[in-house]
Amino acid sequence: MTEPEEPDANGEEKVLPSTPPLDEESPFQHMMASFDAAAALIGVEDSEYEILRRPDREIAVSIPVELDDGSFAVYDGYRIQHNAGLGPFLGPLRLEPDLRIDDLRALAGWMTWKCAILHVPFGGSSGGIRIDPKERSSAELERAVRRYTANLLSDVGPNRDVFSPDVGADEQTMAWVMDTLSTHSRFTQNSAVTGKPLSLAGSLGSADAVAQGLRAILRLAVPHFGLPRGPLKVIIQGAGNVGGNLARILHEEGKRVIGLSDVHGALFDEKGLDIPAILQWRKVHKSLRGFDGRAENISNAELLTRPCDVLMPCAIPNAVHSRNAHRVQARVVIEGAHGPVSARADRILEDRGIPIVPDILANGGGVVIAYFEWAQNRHGFAWIGDVVRKRLNRFMREAWLAVRAEQDEYDITLRKAANVLAVKRVTAADELRGIYA
Repeated sequence: MTEPEEPDANGEEKVLPSTPPLDEESPFQHMMASFDAAAALIGVEDSEYEILRRPDREIAVSIPVELDDGSFAVYDGYRIQHNAGLGPFLGPLRLEPDLRIDDLRALAGWMTWKCAILHVPFGGSSGGIRIDPKERSSAELERAVRRYTANLLSDVGPNRDVFSPDVGADEQTMAWVMDTLSTHSRFTQNSAVTGKPLSLAGSLGSADAVAQGLRAILRLAVPHFGLPRGPLKVIIQGAGNVGGNLARILHEEGKRVIGLSDVHGALFDEKGLDIPAILQWRKVHKSLRGFDGRAENISNAELLTRPCDVLMPCAIPNAVHSRNAHRVQARVVIEGAHGPVSARADRILEDRGIPIVPDILANGGGVVIAYFEWAQNRHGFAWIGDVVRKRLNRFMREAWLAVRAEQDEYDITLRKAANVLAVKRVTAADELRGIYA
């Protein structure tokens, strides 16, 4: 049996500790700071402001799991449902050993704003299980995911809250969620889950959805910021599902990816990295460490400060923070992860004249494809790849133009403009629906 949580100074167990105080903001503080600024700028009514600042619901469940050795462990599971003004909730499921309530709240909020910006008819949610997928067998993870899903039966579903995969969860995880919901309802609920395998009514384009959306935004950003149309020099932090796919896509279309990193370190080559060879190495060795091709081995921290046309942090929150923002030498930063530039770093880069394309716009490709999968499942369709790509590009372009219009109207940064657009749309929906009390 797993050991219980250590009690805090007051003798109370920390079921899900908040993010500890750090020199930098937590993701939740970052998300709320952006929301507060947007709400103040457009003059949101006090009553509506108080509603939008709090999630609609926060659900906590206990998950007893029989381990492979016959013993039992009880894990904590959570689902944060932020705002349903625009439609049912849509949000990721995480499997993380250090799951934190502030991170889930921030992610649910970001999902709400992202759906609003992309004009996708969902509100934001997020959730997860506090479990280490690297330490547990596949059978143990399946039992945990199925029990977590069963505990949330009355709170999730295609018309309530739709799951998507995130850290530690993949298409197999989504298949377990779908099957559990279907077993209890006695009919197949494929539209309750996105990011499923193609054989279970998943959508083409799901695997690299965020990367494809980032490419679409990059294409729009190049002429807007006056970047060179030739071999654009790009640094990507992160070589996983987002960063790795993005590096592959940009390399294939002639961009010069000069830097790439993972948790073990970074590779750099001013002339351009051999991305296919690097990704094949990482696939075999599970790391960029030891890559034997032409590249300079540097640290993750150093990679973020190398000169480039575009820096695309696609890995962790607060990658660019107040202690390294002064050394960033990119002409433009496009956020591929959630909150990779802290609020303090955002102000520093703004003062230095380095524009940022914010996460809730730039990495919205995953939300769009999740919506496409949900729509296909609801109607029994299976769109071909070209249809998915063209519609994704259209959604990303329309979101970019809508954010740019807000930027021009208020003479503000793209981040502020994106949040203004999101808050406007969610507020309008809430006002139309009214308050039921």
